[in-house]
Amino acid sequence: MSDESRELLRGNWEFEEFAAQEDEDLDLLTGALLIARDARPMLNWRGVEQALIKLSDPLSALGTARLSDQAEALALELSERYGLAGNREDYYDPDNSFIDQVLARRVGIPISLSLVYVEVARRAGLRASGVGFPGHFLVRLDGDDQEYLILDPFAGGRVLDLPDLERMLDQVGWPRRVLQQGLLDPSPLRLILARVLTNLRSVYLKRGELPRLLVVLDRLVALIPDSKEALRDRGILNAELGAPEAARADLHDYLRRFPDADDGDAVRRVLERLGKPSQRSLN
Repeated sequence: MSDESRELLRGNWEFEEFAAQEDEDLDLLTGALLIARDARPMLNWRGVEQALIKLSDPLSALGTARLSDQAEALALELSERYGLAGNREDYYDPDNSFIDQVLARRVGIPISLSLVYVEVARRAGLRASGVGFPGHFLVRLDGDDQEYLILDPFAGGRVLDLPDLERMLDQVGWPRRVLQQGLLDPSPLRLILARVLTNLRSVYLKRGELPRLLVVLDRLVALIPDSKEALRDRGILNAELGAPEAARADLHDYLRRFPDADDGDAVRRVLERLGKPSQRSLN
């Protein structure tokens, strides 16, 4: 499929259609752009594609290079020459989560910088994937014979060794032994996109931007239908925003699907406060 055809498909998709696909059919960039489009409906899809292709061009001859040389070239091109960096001054700016704004402003958070690294690397023929490391998203670069390296785009694309990773686990209170339990395996694309949305949920809640928070919860429910927290939070937020019918629907669905939930009594109290649906809403 041509880039132009892919762009047209993306531009016409609704997020719910995208999320309803089988896991193997999901495309990381499409999902990231659909999330970004919620903030900027006139998002230039083709411009993002072209920017990624342009960044990958100088790396296209690296497919047969040593893995360490691939990692060094990727970091040199993206972090040093292009100037991608972690936004340490305004970490909780929602624009840090939108791939179009990360490319335009050249700052982001670990997961959004990692998305750029992965998409550029793949276009250059390299085997790159995202790793949902606890508290700090990373990039995995694979070579032959099960060899791989772990990169931190937030730190300029630096290659992390075992002591680095152990210290990062210590910082978030995770036991070091989980490194031997698949923690560095590539993350499923659905979970990567859910992590982008979860970051945005925290940002919008902190900023009190409730309408934007509601959109994020809609996306999370569509992407991860079994997410208890997203369904419950959307119901409670709808109640706060004066949409009792939508709130009742979500909260009744929550109690039906998760009858043993620890917060079931609290959810029932919210439903009691909402009262019974009006006759008009039943017709």
